[in-house]
Amino acid sequence: MKQFFKNILKPIRWNTFIRDFIRIEIGFMMFGLAIVLMIQGNLGTSAWAVLEVALAHKLGISIGTMTVLMGFMVLSGALIMREKIGWGTLGNILSIGPWEDLWLSIIPSVKDNLFLQSGMLLLAIFLMGIASAIYIGVDAGAGPRDSMMLAIKRTTGISIRVARAIVEVTVVTIGWLLGGPVGIGTLVYAILVGPAVQWGFKVFNVHPHGPEALVPQAPED
Repeated sequence: MKQFFKNILKPIRWNTFIRDFIRIEIGFMMFGLAIVLMIQGNLGTSAWAVLEVALAHKLGISIGTMTVLMGFMVLSGALIMREKIGWGTLGNILSIGPWEDLWLSIIPSVKDNLFLQSGMLLLAIFLMGIASAIYIGVDAGAGPRDSMMLAIKRTTGISIRVARAIVEVTVVTIGWLLGGPVGIGTLVYAILVGPAVQWGFKVFNVHPHGPEALVPQAPED
């Protein structure tokens, strides 16, 4: 059992842990805000948020709670495929959902105001770029959704891009069938989030850490 955990857990850098924890939590806070801005803007959300919002409504639980549950379900699949994770992976699961519920209690839903809704969507994408750079820069392990895609790549031999496309199309389709918030914003997010993250890397001078440096899947995103 000890060897098993050694094989799947990345080592913790204790000498910088407090600083890294504060940094990564700021990133998670911004992740949560970005997701909520998309949800409350009512133009469409990221693929995973489409599914999580739909399931939360079906199950009668908060969106943040559903995000945490989904994170653990996805992580379980990645662990079954023996993908390595770090403390940041668990932090991602346990932190972003509560931040979402907090921001949902503060930010009202906006409809019939395309100018404001568009601004919320673009601000969400901008924040996702910054949050991604902060999170990835800590190098504490990929998020659960990215860990799943890394595991799929490693076990099947397909590229990260193909693995991501398959997962996201499947997720957004299921979410849409369940009544999740698919819209033009879903497409806009898919197109712009990559450039936003790359910009965040440049601004914060973040150097991707090997294959883990994926654009985080907004529950990361």
